Amino acid sequence: MPDDIKAPPDEGGHTRETKFAEALSERYLAYALSTITARSLPDVRDGLKPVHRRLLWAMHQLRLDPEAGFKKCARIVGDVMGKYHPHGDSSIYEALVRQAQDFAARYPLVEGQGNFGNIDGDNAAAMRYTEARLTQVAQSMLDGIEENAVDFRATYDGEEREPVVLPAAFPNLLANGAAGIAVGMATSIPPHNAGELCDAALALIADPNADLLAHIKGPDFPTGGVLVESAESIREAYETGRGGFRVRARWETERLKNGTWQIVVTEIPYQVQKARLIEQIAALLEEKKLPLLGDVRDESTDVVRLVLEPKSRTVEPAVLMETMFRATTLESRFPLNMNVLDADRTPRVMSLREVLRSWLDHRHVVLVRRTEHRLAAIARRLEILDGYLIAYLNLDEVIRIIRAEDEPKPVLMATFSLTDLQADSILNMRLRSLRKLEEMEIRKEHKKLSAEQKKLQGLMSSDAKRWAAIAEEIAATRAAFGDGPLGKRRTETGRILPAVLVDETAFVEREPITVILSEKGWIRAQKGHIPLDGEIRFKEGDSLLVALHAETTDRIVVFATNGKAYTIKADTLPRGRGDGQPVRLLLDLTNEVAVVAMFVHRDATRFLVAASDGKGFIVKGEDLLAEKRTGKQVMNIDPPNEAALCVPAEGDTVAVIGENRKLLVFPIDQVPEMSRGRGVQLQAYRDGGLSDAKVFNRADGLSWTLGERTRTEGDLRAWMGNRAGAGKAPPNGFPKGNRFE
Repeated sequence: MPDDIKAPPDEGGHTRETKFAEALSERYLAYALSTITARSLPDVRDGLKPVHRRLLWAMHQLRLDPEAGFKKCARIVGDVMGKYHPHGDSSIYEALVRQAQDFAARYPLVEGQGNFGNIDGDNAAAMRYTEARLTQVAQSMLDGIEENAVDFRATYDGEEREPVVLPAAFPNLLANGAAGIAVGMATSIPPHNAGELCDAALALIADPNADLLAHIKGPDFPTGGVLVESAESIREAYETGRGGFRVRARWETERLKNGTWQIVVTEIPYQVQKARLIEQIAALLEEKKLPLLGDVRDESTDVVRLVLEPKSRTVEPAVLMETMFRATTLESRFPLNMNVLDADRTPRVMSLREVLRSWLDHRHVVLVRRTEHRLAAIARRLEILDGYLIAYLNLDEVIRIIRAEDEPKPVLMATFSLTDLQADSILNMRLRSLRKLEEMEIRKEHKKLSAEQKKLQGLMSSDAKRWAAIAEEIAATRAAFGDGPLGKRRTETGRILPAVLVDETAFVEREPITVILSEKGWIRAQKGHIPLDGEIRFKEGDSLLVALHAETTDRIVVFATNGKAYTIKADTLPRGRGDGQPVRLLLDLTNEVAVVAMFVHRDATRFLVAASDGKGFIVKGEDLLAEKRTGKQVMNIDPPNEAALCVPAEGDTVAVIGENRKLLVFPIDQVPEMSRGRGVQLQAYRDGGLSDAKVFNRADGLSWTLGERTRTEGDLRAWMGNRAGAGKAPPNGFPKGNRFE
């Protein structure tokens, strides 16, 4: 190409080489921040996510006040989507519907007309069929928004403006609660009673160290129920911002004729769908997992009424309900995770005191901004009124100047020392305003505004007066929403869990089963006690690991290479002739962990547990039982070592053989009994580790299996020693696999 001809510029911009990991992390971080700050987490000041805030603002712009008529929800959703919220219409409508459901929102912000769903879980009608307007609660959230109470920002297309936060005269975050899942964090806040929140806020104003739980008794769910969490647990949850609350259905015993009775459930836990609850109870009935329950009926109208019939009238109602609470969602746990955006838009977990303090600080900012806005308006009006009064005092001269001068405005300003605003106001004054009565009205207004100005200036100059004014506003909110049907507490608190003893095994039909675990980790139960040495079918490439006889009332203990013990209820094992279910789905087992032993739990039993490095100890059978599927850490393992065995400790002597084919026999008294730990060295190794161990009675001799025969060595003096010894070569005929069985 000749030097005098320049190459055309590249079209489409310029390309920059970037490492893929850097580009991906940069874009994912932007997405994560957007999700956290603009979608999923509520603002601590007004308790709203952007979609809810935009809904209220759009309805306010449409003048859908509580006294106004309703408008179609399709119109509202269209305005929100077109002007403020560039997302799908279905998500916007779902947010609108939820704010209108009295069983979902403790203090609905939207009043709906039409089908807005029900507690059974039925969906609302399409938005073209439903109508809505704001409630008094929502009106209080917006109170003062036209008076420069909050900042505004441009919408996504720059054509409109929307509030960054609402003035929020109502403690919405705690009163209505919030839930959301962002990237790497989530929030879950239950609803509370607005009257109690206002009382706590007033106490916080009076004393920053006030005990807030003297006023706030716990969550107050819209569906009622009974809170059965302990006072200590509630206090800890509110102090840390993390925890949970157990809620039970409210029930009563209804006596019938001939000594019969039935249970009537009148309130169910929050966010539990009634139809699904009944389906769950019916399914458990069919599976015979509710042996005390005879039948369930739904007799609900607009009021919840579930009828539970006992199988026998000899059963205690409290025992029946205790089994129902344990097996169904008649008892549920609502988590508390007060992860919110603070005033600086930073996500963090706050305590109850911090949340209330943040709301009060926001109300203080709103009060200052509204006061400043009002003072500016008063100053402007007083300036105009001062000009009017000058005009009345010099009426003839003012009229002459207006009639005679070509440019009366500068002449008026020079003659009477008027401001630009005053001169414009006088020139725009109507002739009818020149009557004497109007002058009296102006003087009265001037006096009234001057008094208000002085009062507001005193308010701005005194921190104590400002907080007193905020306290008055909160007291007014307390009076408006803290009493009556809406404000009355619905969830009962302070109840102690009844001491009802329930033997769950008594409710399981007792029958013999054979539990089978394969090498690849598939577990199942076959009916009856089949021969353990008989033919058992598996998937291709799989084989038997453990098979044992049990009963459906038993608990099966699984000991794994990570040193944890797990418990499986025998009646929950998959039945039938299939391959069963992976044991990793029943228990929290990772792919790197293998099963060491599986056995039926029996009371007053002991076991010898040992790791591959030869350390071990005696543990009681009760200490191997785990309540959760995550298991219970019994043996502390230092990688790369693993738990190697768990054998019954029935006898007075321990025999240990290592991978170096050395056998050591010593008294079991030398092995400590522990509930958890690393244990002591059972046998010393220069190379390799533990192969097998066995507990036996020395008087009976040491036995091992060789093929189909069992051999016993009675004279063990050559191998007897102390714990942690090296041992000697085993007797002739000992299995080459270094296993006793």
